[in-house]
Amino acid sequence: MAGTAGMPFGQALLQRAFSPDTAAIHYNDRIAKRPLPIRATSPTPSARAARRQALNERKDKARKRNTQKPRPLSAAQKRKLGLNEIPKEQQKYAIYEPLNNLWLGYMREILGLSSVLNAKVYITPSSAGQMLASADMHGAKLSVVRSRCVSRVGLEGIVVRDTRYTFEIVTRGDTVKSVPKEHTVFRFEIPLTGGREGEGDKEPLVFEIFGEQFQTRAPDRANKKFRLHYQPDL
Repeated sequence: MAGTAGMPFGQALLQRAFSPDTAAIHYNDRIAKRPLPIRATSPTPSARAARRQALNERKDKARKRNTQKPRPLSAAQKRKLGLNEIPKEQQKYAIYEPLNNLWLGYMREILGLSSVLNAKVYITPSSAGQMLASADMHGAKLSVVRSRCVSRVGLEGIVVRDTRYTFEIVTRGDTVKSVPKEHTVFRFEIPLTGGREGEGDKEPLVFEIFGEQFQTRAPDRANKKFRLHYQPDL
């Protein structure tokens, strides 16, 4: 190639497309003087640094998994979707009678009555009060015996939802009633026999509970300590 003796090969190629002066400028700016970044040699990481890096990688993976999980619904979203509402066709007292029978067996078991049917049973507030207060009340047949609202006295039904401040019960008239726990005394009976309520010749155990002692969610009552104290007159 004429006139390219002693010229760098790259500049000679650029002269095929550009003038000699332009080719020289491109060669100096883009090839000869182009910076070449070189990564500095890293020292060998220590064992502690390697463990820390592995831990950070695991945390990053866990964080990515958590961001991909669907978030739980809020209380407002549950109300909007009607997830906490019982359909009208399921508000039947007969549907929840088997649940009441299961609850009676559950209560006899936690009170220790299932193994002593033929013996005398002594139930006192100090021995059974804590167990009753922390028991799950879904399926209990409750009746209101005292209340500051006189119209609620005599109301009876099976508990279908135990919220923080109310008992929602289904009555024999196939309607769901919400009864506030505050300023209300409830009564329920536990027969000593394993059959349906009223069977056998032994009188059932009758309990009366103050609604104020149950003003927490059912899972939270299991770890709560209750103390006997004076209750104001209703």
